[in-house]
Amino acid sequence: MEYVTLGRSGLRVSTVCLGTMSFGDGRDANGSEDRPWTIDDATADEVVRLAVEAGIQFIDTADIYSHGSSEEVTGRLVAKYLSRDEAVVATKVFMPMGPGPNGGGLSRKHIMSAIDASLRRLNMDYVDLYQIHRFDPSIPIEETMGALDEVVRSGKARYIGASSMHAWQFAKAQHAADDIGGTRFISMQNHYNLLYREEEREMVPQCIDMGVGVIPWSPLARGILAGSRTRSGERRTQRSSTDGFADYLYSESDFDVVDVVEQIAAERGVSMAQVALAWLRTRPGVTAPIVGITKPSHLTEAIAALEVSLTDDEVARLEAPYVPHPVLGHF
Repeated sequence: MEYVTLGRSGLRVSTVCLGTMSFGDGRDANGSEDRPWTIDDATADEVVRLAVEAGIQFIDTADIYSHGSSEEVTGRLVAKYLSRDEAVVATKVFMPMGPGPNGGGLSRKHIMSAIDASLRRLNMDYVDLYQIHRFDPSIPIEETMGALDEVVRSGKARYIGASSMHAWQFAKAQHAADDIGGTRFISMQNHYNLLYREEEREMVPQCIDMGVGVIPWSPLARGILAGSRTRSGERRTQRSSTDGFADYLYSESDFDVVDVVEQIAAERGVSMAQVALAWLRTRPGVTAPIVGITKPSHLTEAIAALEVSLTDDEVARLEAPYVPHPVLGHF
């Protein structure tokens, strides 16, 4: 496993990040089964153990995942397999976690409440990376950045990061931090993979210029780049059968790219997931793709992808079928 700094910060992270959206009971705020593809605690335990044995120490969760129970499982397993100084734990704030108008968003009131709640669930004194899950246009950005700076200065987070938004919004947030003499974002967790490359237009170049590390979510396009769906409409996994968000993000034309991934995987004798992850590792600015796991074998493939080096010709073949997409994944 390689370790690199996250952007121009001093924080060193593994070049694979373990995403834990699949951890927890899969229920939403109303107790309904929102994610039936979540894994049980025993499988989560095996996944974290294998990740740590492979050298992964960068672990990402969010308060909204299984309405907090992902953080509970993550915190318990991090404590079991890593010392607190070894682990780099990231979580997120923004999505509604309680009733009423202040139950979500990026107001000072919600941020201060949410960080304390996340720390209780994680059973930690601090998180290494506290990320805004989305941009909140209803709150003055100065208030948001001031509250996040207070979280860092209080010792409850070591660094802050952001997730999907427009590049101009990210620039506005960074400048607001400068204006108040506060803490800047060191990372951008954005929607970026072989099927969705719109981030290459503005966000990724801006991150490179600002010294911000890019940690893409859904590097396998909700499993489509690993073969979970077919052009004919077949759904091969439980998650693909119940994932309406993927229906919103991706379309039939994306299978022209999937076909090339499958061809190159067959030529090399590796999995489709390894090819897709190897491509993302060639992209400028990318620090560590966040890989969600529902089976231990998925983790094995993600680690094996570190050994796959694509040729220039293979990269060109993978990129050739791409067609521009509308901006998706910000909301």
